Amino acid sequence: MDVTQLVKVSIILLLLATGVALLSRRLRIPYVTGLVLAGLPITELLSRPIGLNPTLVLNLFLPILIFEAGINTDVSRLRSTFKPIALLAGPGALLSSAIIALLLKFGLGLSWIPALFVGVILANTDTVSMIAVFKEIPVPSRLSTIVEGETLFNDAAALVSFNLILQVYSTGSLTFVEGIQQLLFISLGGCLVGLILGYLSIPVFSRLDDPLSSLLLTVAVALGTFQVGQFFGVSGAVAVVVAGLIFGNLGLSHNTSASSRITLLSFWEYASFTVNTFIFLLIGVEINLVTLWRTLPAIIFAVLAYQIGRVLTVYPLLAGIRLIDRPIPLRWQHLLFLGNIKGSLSMALALSLPVTLPGRDVFIALVFGSVLVSLVGQGLSLPWVVKRLQLSNFSEAQQQVEELQAQLMTGKAAQDELDSLLKSGVLPKAVYEEMRSTYQVRIASAEKTLRELYNRRPDEVEGRSGNSKLEAIRRRLLLAEKGALNEAMRKRILSEEIVRGRIQTLDEQLLKLDDD
Repeated sequence: MDVTQLVKVSIILLLLATGVALLSRRLRIPYVTGLVLAGLPITELLSRPIGLNPTLVLNLFLPILIFEAGINTDVSRLRSTFKPIALLAGPGALLSSAIIALLLKFGLGLSWIPALFVGVILANTDTVSMIAVFKEIPVPSRLSTIVEGETLFNDAAALVSFNLILQVYSTGSLTFVEGIQQLLFISLGGCLVGLILGYLSIPVFSRLDDPLSSLLLTVAVALGTFQVGQFFGVSGAVAVVVAGLIFGNLGLSHNTSASSRITLLSFWEYASFTVNTFIFLLIGVEINLVTLWRTLPAIIFAVLAYQIGRVLTVYPLLAGIRLIDRPIPLRWQHLLFLGNIKGSLSMALALSLPVTLPGRDVFIALVFGSVLVSLVGQGLSLPWVVKRLQLSNFSEAQQQVEELQAQLMTGKAAQDELDSLLKSGVLPKAVYEEMRSTYQVRIASAEKTLRELYNRRPDEVEGRSGNSKLEAIRRRLLLAEKGALNEAMRKRILSEEIVRGRIQTLDEQLLKLDDD
């Protein structure tokens, strides 16, 4: 496809996406589901076929999506929910892949290698639809973090597993010990690459005072980290995840100007939205309805297989989480199961199957059909499911608390920016003091009202919102205490015996706190 044709196709897709956005809001259906449905008839309207290029998705689209998720992920929130996320994205992903492969092997008569390939592809979750619903229907922050965190690490786990199976297919053999070694090398190597490049980017970023130059640096870090990881034979996806977490939590610190932070975060939000728009439109374009109809029985069986894999993963693993962490409510587990939607990475991995693999076209049709059923069936029912499970606890009292918190946070942020402007000589002191006092009045009013709300008895506050907010703050403080103790033990300031005892006490206090 030449440049002129590419521009024309891009314009058509962008106009179509705009129409889908308007219709999906009016019809109250998920945006990505609307994109897939709109993409189905596009191929018939264009003179030349277009489709989803796996190389483009894996080398350009995927790093953008992962890096954007990484820089917007708060490590403190991630750390407080790391155990369920690690279980679902690690052992959970492997167990689910094995169950799906086993069912496909004996249910559809596939040989082991194709069954494992399809199992890994269908075990991957894409929660774009779920996060979109969460923006409209507030859910507990811990649940939202688990969903976002699982997706963040699940993509990396899927790519690592896919590459291992690809190696088995290429070499013809791989022992269990070799497989474990390769898994550790690819995963830990990816972490190391991400750590190095993430930390190296921070001093460069701090020296750039131009938001546009800073933006170019982040693009280079996101795309370059993936390529460096691939060059060294480790997981580029894991590397980008780690680099994004480091950059988002350390690079975008309070020392960065507000304008630079807004420019960067707005750009990455737009980039992620644009990439998702093109991916889900192209998913619809890529699906052949005739082939879909012919393979419908196998597709239905594959959908049942990945749902069974999810059931046998989510409920047993999260039922045992109470032994090592706060229990996960059963309603949350229902959502994690029912929100098991497939997306762009599943399509890209299906197209990346070796061309020498016997029956490759059938397996691609199987995955494409499963993705379509997932996006349409589960995607359309997801808002109803979230409401039906009554996960939202957003009461009027909580809304009042959050509005006061917003007033307090914005006032403090404006005062910090005023301090910076005074220090740099932009503002004269008289103007600075006048503007700062205006914000101080707003801050004092918010602090007074919040203090009164927090000091009420829990049963006086509708929905216990004030109490739950305080418990969320207490959780952050307890986690900060644990971090300080671990750091002191690492530096040999405190003995391990003392630290372990204190940490056990802190863990007991954390378990007594309600979910936020």
